[in-house]
Amino acid sequence: MKCLSKAIAVALLVAPLGAVSAFADITIGVTVSSTGSGAALGIPLKNSVELWPQELDGEKLKVIVLDDQGDPSIATTNARRLITDDKVDVIVGSALTPASIAISGVAAETSTPHLAGSPVPPNVAAGKWTFVLPQDAGLIARTLFARMQKDGIKTVGYIGFSDSYGDLWVSQMSAIGAEYGLEMIADERYARPDTSVSGQVLKLVAARPDAVLVGASGTGAALPQLALRERGYAGPIYQTHGAVTFDFLRIAQEAAENTIFASGPVMVAELQADDSETKAEGVAYVTAYEERFGEGTRTQFGAHIHDAMAILKKAVPIARKTAEPGTPEFRAALRDAIETGGPFPASQGVFEFTPDNHYGLDERGVVLLTAKDGKFELVE
Repeated sequence: MKCLSKAIAVALLVAPLGAVSAFADITIGVTVSSTGSGAALGIPLKNSVELWPQELDGEKLKVIVLDDQGDPSIATTNARRLITDDKVDVIVGSALTPASIAISGVAAETSTPHLAGSPVPPNVAAGKWTFVLPQDAGLIARTLFARMQKDGIKTVGYIGFSDSYGDLWVSQMSAIGAEYGLEMIADERYARPDTSVSGQVLKLVAARPDAVLVGASGTGAALPQLALRERGYAGPIYQTHGAVTFDFLRIAQEAAENTIFASGPVMVAELQADDSETKAEGVAYVTAYEERFGEGTRTQFGAHIHDAMAILKKAVPIARKTAEPGTPEFRAALRDAIETGGPFPASQGVFEFTPDNHYGLDERGVVLLTAKDGKFELVE
């Protein structure tokens, strides 16, 4: 018996890496805002984790989910706990931009791959360890600005969140708006928890822009939409992908009619052409999510979690060829596999990261929608 035990021990020592790694779980840390002001965005992310497989590349998948309440300081604490105490191989999160920025700092400090679940500024995406799941603000902005140009818009009034998400859209207007003949003549902000934007809307209406661009997300994006229509603003309103939720339509109701939204394709997955590279993943996600959580509950925020797994399903086997999960070497190999192992077809686009591009999406990740009779419709 002693000889047999010794033989097994020797076999484990000399076995190929693939055989040894069969005993190593793959651990993913998730931090999202399932409570707090960002809960409308964070809950679909948390729900979508429940749809992940129990195994990945033949190994047991261990997932740890924490609530950061949308607070950057809590997100930082969660990230440190997941990386230092739980030894995660990759971290996913968060639902809000400020929290994702905070996580990216910890990821860079600890050399841990990070899949950001919300948009982050270019300087954050330029880091070595963070990869962005939502569409780049520039990609969304160019799609919206091109539509504005087609619609004959010259002057734009802006209203958005008074945080880094709101700043993203002002910076895009400043950086590339002129390319589309657009001039921003008003810039108004409000906090995510605010319940009124009457003062800001009065200033916007007084500026008499050709159109209004709203830089907000979730149900918070409906606040200026309603206020603008209530104050008699009849001009066109454009919304970013952060506003594309069925809750937005439910709250805004008639005020949402004819608004133009830039969106990820998953919100209209079934309406895509059969040869679309995002249709299969999109329909798979929407079907699974709505079977569990109810018809009309899909969000593109939750779809980012699906896309994180679509990326990891392909990247993890590549990384395991050179390192074992649970080690710094594996984290480095996984980072490299995410950066170079694409393309990764997913529900919100086809990701193909490079050392110079950690956004990874192109025009296949954006569609234009409008609201008609309480539903989203594709705009040609």
